[in-house]
Amino acid sequence: MASKETCRQELRTAIRQLSDRCLFSASKWAAEQLVGIEQDPAKYTPSHTRFQRGSSSIRRRFRTDAAGDAAVAFSSTPVAGVSFVSTPLAFEEENDAVESDFYLLAKSYFDCKEYRRAAHVLRDQTSKKAVFLRCYALYLAGEKRKEEEMVELEGPLGKSDAVNKELVSLERDLSGLRKSGTIDSFCLFLYGLVLKEKGNESLARIVLVESVNSYPWNWSAWSELQSLCTTIEILNSLHLANHWMKDFFLANAYQELRMHNESLAKYEYIQGTFSFSNYIQAQIAKAQYSLREFEQVEVIFEELLRNDPYRVEDMDMYSNVLYAKECFSALSYLAHRVFLTDKYRPESCCIIGNYYSLKGQHEKSVMYFRRALKLNKNYLSAWTLMGHEYVEMKNTPAAVDAYRRAVDINPCDYRAWYGLGQTYEMMGMPFYALHYFKKSVFLQPSDSRLWIAMAQCYKSEELHMLEEAIKCYKRAVNCNDREAIALHQLAKLHRELGRSEEAAFYYKKDLERMEAEEREGPNMVEAVSFLARYCKEQERFEEAEVYCTRLLDYTGPEKEEAKSLLQGIRSAKDVDLFPPPP
Repeated sequence: MASKETCRQELRTAIRQLSDRCLFSASKWAAEQLVGIEQDPAKYTPSHTRFQRGSSSIRRRFRTDAAGDAAVAFSSTPVAGVSFVSTPLAFEEENDAVESDFYLLAKSYFDCKEYRRAAHVLRDQTSKKAVFLRCYALYLAGEKRKEEEMVELEGPLGKSDAVNKELVSLERDLSGLRKSGTIDSFCLFLYGLVLKEKGNESLARIVLVESVNSYPWNWSAWSELQSLCTTIEILNSLHLANHWMKDFFLANAYQELRMHNESLAKYEYIQGTFSFSNYIQAQIAKAQYSLREFEQVEVIFEELLRNDPYRVEDMDMYSNVLYAKECFSALSYLAHRVFLTDKYRPESCCIIGNYYSLKGQHEKSVMYFRRALKLNKNYLSAWTLMGHEYVEMKNTPAAVDAYRRAVDINPCDYRAWYGLGQTYEMMGMPFYALHYFKKSVFLQPSDSRLWIAMAQCYKSEELHMLEEAIKCYKRAVNCNDREAIALHQLAKLHRELGRSEEAAFYYKKDLERMEAEEREGPNMVEAVSFLARYCKEQERFEEAEVYCTRLLDYTGPEKEEAKSLLQGIRSAKDVDLFPPPP
């Protein structure tokens, strides 16, 4: 990693250059990282020392296997190190005051979202800044018109065939600039974006790599490149310059490729320089959320809200954690907070939708998820969560449409595939359900819930493929089945198939787990009852007596069964003690 002073100087220059080109999202990201660099400790009061490295409540406690996985990840992709790209000087490309004045007018129009006026003003300007702003303004004008057409012509659940009509001319112009060698890194970024929109992903990756190698501080370019890295093979094939910004890119790419332990290790490494970065903490929380470590995620988000009380981004994930833990008051407080901060952000609408869902008001919940999608039609979480709500409302056709829109946006979203499987299972179509469950476990093989869902599908009357169900339940056990469903089902299936020894093995493991977690219930009674009978049949009388004695603590038929078994055991023991004469 580059030194803190190097990162600080480069980011300050980049913020000015990105803002000058109206790349405000990338400029904001760079500014947040600049503030995230550890400053002179003497200048900090105790109230400013949040997220310090070494904080026991925030720092990730890596497991030993996670460290090993991270080492593999770092060896497969070259580790970024000291920057080999020099910090660029301020751009002074205008040939005269007249051109500079035109640029200032065009930028003013651009800031007012009058994109076509901005492009028209720059039609005869030839500096690289002017060319980029003209092309970028045309691109955004096309996007704006596309959004308008989508509102006017949208079909069910917002489907529309509207396209950006500026893409063809932009591709022609930018391709010509690249061939002539007069294109700069910002126009390369825009060219890659155009190619991606047109579906030419391989060339888009090449162009975006050229952009980030020549100007590595444009986070928007890295984000677009990351979205095109759908496999680890594609990621490792990129020829990226050895710059510290690559570490941010790799950490994000690992996360999107579901390599969560590797991503956590990478962010831990970056934290050595960016010790106070809210962005890094939010990304760590995302990775831990994917690993279902909800307690640590909740701690991080609480700290984020204390340090940045008006933060809205990523807070929808925090609401998902509160929803899963059924924290009514905390979720209510969060929903009220984001409503007052910015109620017309997609994240805010999703948080409020989660709040109404937890209250059981599914119609209101759907209304807010729809509002989120009106604000951003490609907001993946809203489509998936709305599908869940339609399932609760038993509106299966609408649920299928919502989940399909989610997988259209991101085919790697295992939650939407899982939702489709559940919906088709509800509709009594197990073959379709099985197809979608298989897709979900392929994308998220470490999630025990998905294996259990697929096992239950195999168990259905229509399929009745019990051997396949057993294999799925075994995978669930290996994936740390926190709900303790798989062990009990394995015992029941083996008992159904007449495999008493295997059934006893899984009943015993399930019983040990219930005892360790101090859980009672019908599963425990069933396990003790089976083990008592099994041990009696195997003539393990002392063990059988122990289980029978435990059954005597219950009322009902179990108690009578235990008494009967004990009488049988004692009779068998008497026979063994006094065998008949020969």
